[in-house]
Amino acid sequence: MIEVPEAFAHGTVAREGERGAAWIEQLPHIVGELTALWDCVPDGDVLHGGVGVIVPVRRGGRPAAMKVSFPHPGNVHEPDAFQVWDGRGAVRLYERADDRYAMLLERAGATTLAQCGDPDEMMAVAGRISRRLAVPAPPELPRLRDSAGEWEAQLRKDDGELDHRMPIRVLDAALAAVRELGRNQPDTLVHGDLHARNILAADREPWLAVDPKGCAGDPAYDAGAALKAHMLLLVAEDDLDKAVRRSIDIFAEAAGLDRERVRRWCQLHAVQAAFWGMRHGFRRARDGSRRDEIVVLAERLAGTLTE
Repeated sequence: MIEVPEAFAHGTVAREGERGAAWIEQLPHIVGELTALWDCVPDGDVLHGGVGVIVPVRRGGRPAAMKVSFPHPGNVHEPDAFQVWDGRGAVRLYERADDRYAMLLERAGATTLAQCGDPDEMMAVAGRISRRLAVPAPPELPRLRDSAGEWEAQLRKDDGELDHRMPIRVLDAALAAVRELGRNQPDTLVHGDLHARNILAADREPWLAVDPKGCAGDPAYDAGAALKAHMLLLVAEDDLDKAVRRSIDIFAEAAGLDRERVRRWCQLHAVQAAFWGMRHGFRRARDGSRRDEIVVLAERLAGTLTE
């Protein structure tokens, strides 16, 4: 049986409580059952992300990766997205066990796009991947436009309750983006979380996407996650405004999208990130001075993106 990584177990229990602890206890048995079901053999150390483990395996001599996620509504449509893409810009889906929130996937490399360290290259690759993933979405996938009302309500709630430093024009721009872009989106399949750590180096193609949310909406929505992921790199630039504008231009051109729509989605994402960080912290900094620094940076990014 596999050994569940200690950091993953601790994080799951801290986030999910008793339900998380019970799932962690069962996880080695779940992986064992799926290994037998899919005729696989383990082939390396267990890896993990925020909500799931990745078990390198082989089936018939071919490398693959078994992903088992904590049961959560946000993980339901991941295999649906992979099935539609069928390897187009993303890893291929070999098997799925929806009742276990598990998949057998094509194995990509261990190197993420984030490790390239070049903000321009990160946005260019993310944009090209976004273009390839933008295909018609099946009707069963959630529509991002249905979340617009919730986004607006949360923005207003956060503005009223949190001690933030964003000027009213910044919040007004985010609310306008929700009303004008969020409520009117196409039925296009989008990744939903297309940041550089969710794009892996591979052999079949130079880069392949992993960990999609699987939703339908505006492809420009994905630019926000891409930009947020490397804002810590951008802040090192001598001219932040210029660096941000360049990043937006690069993504929009690579993805074949309208630059203004990309900017407005990125601005909304930045405002939401600042508020989220104040309430919940970030994965890399749950609390303390480091979290506060990232919040300030997200606020600064939101202001830079407001026109």
